[in-house]
Amino acid sequence: MTPAGAIDNRHDDWPSPALGWYAVGVLWVAYIFSFIDRTIIGLLVGPIKESLDITDTQFGVLGGIAFTLFYTVLGVPIGRIADRVSRRGLIAAGVAVWSFMTALCGWTAGFWQLFLARVGVGVGEAALTPAAYSMISDYFPKDRLGRALAVYQSGAFLGAALAFILGGAVITAVTAFVANNPDLSIPFLPDMGGWRLVFLAVGAPGLLVALWMFTVREPSRKGRLEAAGDILPFRAVIAYVWRRRRLYLPHFIGFGVLVVTFNNVVVWGPAFFTRHFGLSLAETGLTLGLVLLVFSSAGVIGGGFLSDLLVKKGRTDGPMRVGAIAGLGLLPFAATATLFDNLALSLALFCPMVFFASFSIGSAAQALQMATPNEMRGQLSAIYMLFLNLLSYGLGPLIVGVVTDYVFGYEGAVGYSLAIVSAVSAPVAALIIAQGFAPFRQAAGERP
Repeated sequence: MTPAGAIDNRHDDWPSPALGWYAVGVLWVAYIFSFIDRTIIGLLVGPIKESLDITDTQFGVLGGIAFTLFYTVLGVPIGRIADRVSRRGLIAAGVAVWSFMTALCGWTAGFWQLFLARVGVGVGEAALTPAAYSMISDYFPKDRLGRALAVYQSGAFLGAALAFILGGAVITAVTAFVANNPDLSIPFLPDMGGWRLVFLAVGAPGLLVALWMFTVREPSRKGRLEAAGDILPFRAVIAYVWRRRRLYLPHFIGFGVLVVTFNNVVVWGPAFFTRHFGLSLAETGLTLGLVLLVFSSAGVIGGGFLSDLLVKKGRTDGPMRVGAIAGLGLLPFAATATLFDNLALSLALFCPMVFFASFSIGSAAQALQMATPNEMRGQLSAIYMLFLNLLSYGLGPLIVGVVTDYVFGYEGAVGYSLAIVSAVSAPVAALIIAQGFAPFRQAAGERP
């Protein structure tokens, strides 16, 4: 039976491109808001550390582990739900939750309260990507799926860029407002620090996006296993992954390690520019935001088009090859971009670094959808996000904070910490992904 509001594809015809791209557009906006809400904290390192009296290691926990803890743990059961119920409704609920919890970050009075609020942001955002991947794969055939997923993924980079560009301006405006209104107070707010009002300002608009999501039509599901019921037992999903571990483990681990550099740029990039070059928060936000806006977007779209081109030319493993190319291209720039005292030179290296750090993110999603039966796409996407976020967004920023605090022992060394982590992670990721080329070709050939 086709769910209410779904498009009837019993004759295996695809929805019209207009419907598909409209869905991608709304999901893209939701992803932009998700990244604004998760990454805005990176621009607030100094004010939060001063207000809450915490270390770089503790901030690394807030910027990484606090968000990813439940984002990853809940991702799998939410992905399982996405394989059964309306993905549109699930996403709308997630957007509402993370937007409310982002605003709540502004009301926290200490490290642990902010930690729990960040956990709540992760809980809400866990609903988005597994369901979005699944929906988009039911809107587009294989040879157009790469660019559709790349456009969706570009929302992450636009969101991160806007978080920095607008965040810096908002911080400046809020700080001036608070200074000019010293007697102003908000109920239950511990103080009128500018960073608190920034969380309130970026969280609230997301509630409108949650309502907008209901204008998207739920597509019917394609590429289902024969004789499968509405949803497979979870043990069957795990057994399926284990039988194909030579494909899924290189994909999950390789792409997870590959994204370490991008997430470290988002969490620690602002601290690098303010500490190393003495830029203000507004200057840092504008500078880093423009780099992300141009080169991250170009990277993910370029990787998606290359992946589709390789598939059209008969390179079935094109999405995996894009990942290996990204790791090798990333290495020389990521290992050197934060080592120089010249701002212009550092920025010149940041641009290609950000390009290659973003290059494979759309193709990673494409590879997973191409190799996975429909009944498992939400769940496998969630398992992928578990690896991706634990490795890149959880451990990556934490390791940088630990290296800065306990290896170098002073805040100004954050650039060296960033270079060390990237110099190790980029080539390791490329080698791991390459192990999955042959298994991927076999698995992709089994799917329609």
